[in-house]
Amino acid sequence: MNLFSERVEAVRRIMRRQGWDAVILTGTDPHSSEYSAPRWHPVGWVTGYTGEGDLVITLDHAGVWTDTRYFIQAERELHGSGVELHKTRVPEQILIPEWLPGHFSSFENVVVALDGQSQSVSSVLDIRNAFLAQGFEENGKGSRAFTIANASNFLDEIWLDRPPVPQTPVITLGTEQVGWSRKQKIDWLRKWMQERGHDALLLTALDQIAWMLNVRGQDVQYNPVVISYLLMTLDSVQWFVRKGPIPAEDSETEDSFYELTADGVNIQDYDEVKSALVGMVRDDEVSRLFLDSASLNYDLYRALSDHASHAELELGKSPVILRKAVKNEVEIAGMREAHFEDGVAMEKFLYWLEMSVRNGDAVNEYEAARKIHALRAEIPGFRGESFETISAYGPNAALPHYVTPVEGSAELYPKGLYLCDSGGQYLFGTTDITRTIPLGPCTPLEKEDYTLVLKGHIGLAKTVFPKGTACCRIDALARVPLWNSMRDFGHGTGHGVGFYLNVHEGPQGLRQDLNHQPLMPGMTTTNEPGIYREGQHGVRHENVYLTVDAGRNDFGSWLRSEPLTLCHFDTGILVPDLLDRDEINWLNQYNARVFETLAPHLPAEVADWLRDKTRPVG
Repeated sequence: MNLFSERVEAVRRIMRRQGWDAVILTGTDPHSSEYSAPRWHPVGWVTGYTGEGDLVITLDHAGVWTDTRYFIQAERELHGSGVELHKTRVPEQILIPEWLPGHFSSFENVVVALDGQSQSVSSVLDIRNAFLAQGFEENGKGSRAFTIANASNFLDEIWLDRPPVPQTPVITLGTEQVGWSRKQKIDWLRKWMQERGHDALLLTALDQIAWMLNVRGQDVQYNPVVISYLLMTLDSVQWFVRKGPIPAEDSETEDSFYELTADGVNIQDYDEVKSALVGMVRDDEVSRLFLDSASLNYDLYRALSDHASHAELELGKSPVILRKAVKNEVEIAGMREAHFEDGVAMEKFLYWLEMSVRNGDAVNEYEAARKIHALRAEIPGFRGESFETISAYGPNAALPHYVTPVEGSAELYPKGLYLCDSGGQYLFGTTDITRTIPLGPCTPLEKEDYTLVLKGHIGLAKTVFPKGTACCRIDALARVPLWNSMRDFGHGTGHGVGFYLNVHEGPQGLRQDLNHQPLMPGMTTTNEPGIYREGQHGVRHENVYLTVDAGRNDFGSWLRSEPLTLCHFDTGILVPDLLDRDEINWLNQYNARVFETLAPHLPAEVADWLRDKTRPVG
């Protein structure tokens, strides 16, 4: 057995002792975060698989459920562990809630254990409802019964070096950076509560809390958030954030906590949230408590449900999600500045890359990733990358979420395609950009895929659409050129981007899932279609766009997409016959705007190179 199969067996020993038939582990944290601190990476620790996904272990089976972005990576990393890959976002998918009752269809009594701190209420309810739909009785004694056991932190028994809950410096942002003051946001949310009859509200999603309090931290790599809970009533604000004494050298956090206290925010210990909530509902201090089921963890929900004799617990969707996604004028100005500065760094990087490869310099994927990081780090206000840079050459780019190795990364040669997906966190905004770069001669298939993906990108970028159009309908605009050639990609076409916050944010998301949220003026969203051919190459073209008004006529109000990203698309390997005149015009106008905006701020040799790169096509 290898290390990871041994860890699976260690989990099974706990299961046998506890009488559990299945254990579910997730890659999220007590706040349902997409990206989490190392403490909440149990799937990776047990199996060796480092991508997104959930793990189910039974006494006779172990499987990881993940989507199309990670299939190749999962198959490689799970090899030899005895853990199977269960594919999601495919027509034949069977998700965990449906798989469990099917797997245990012959059992009389089934006990499913999960770490309630790292499972959202909604995900546990999905499992419960799936068992009920298959004729099982919850907590029953009959011939078909099931029980969901809350086993928070059970892995601590075998994960002896498990990382602690992080506590990093906290900073506050002023109205000159974010537009709305902390007090304005609190007043707005209280008004929302009053209008709906709520006298308390708990925020559990980290980006929502950071937005509400105008705070930022470093508790989660790449996401400038602070691990915490925020409890609001009509006359108090309690922030459960402190994980221990503040180090003497951390004056930033002390100053920030002082500012927050002055604004009426009561600073509490992070691990006191459960007792505070239980005391509130048990002692009838509140009559209606609002909770976001998408980010509330099951452990807290169970504690509240067990003690809320009179208080009404209302599960719903937090209003902060949408309000945060629609950027105000100050935030939009900051995002423009971020993308301008980022564009200058990107053009310097692409120039360096082309010259290095052309001159025969030894450059590998990891060195290229470090170069773009170094160029961004020169920008005042740079606070780090917005996600781990994907620097992928040739076949490696066929993995949409390729992890660039520090040791042994692929050398770049003057042929084929290189893909770089990267972004920066700045005090004034967040960026996310992908460019696929021809490093030299390319095959006809590489050229065709490159052009078709760009055609899809342009198709979405230049479209004017009716106000109120659902995101899931807009997604198809980027896929039609690929579908017409019987090609497709397995990830979403676009996601929301936060303002100096998470690079992935909702509620908007351009994907085939039935997301009925429309794009709205002020939203910042990516456009990133792709094509991935295992063992050959990958192509993705990504910009961030701002949704803006396009006017009104007898048919209603219209919206369009304004590009925030400033970085040219390489036209050297385009197949012009695959583009129509409108698409060529869009491309020429975009590249011309990039040159006119950035050239005055680039070194002379880079500006001259960019002039050649942005010459009109056709």
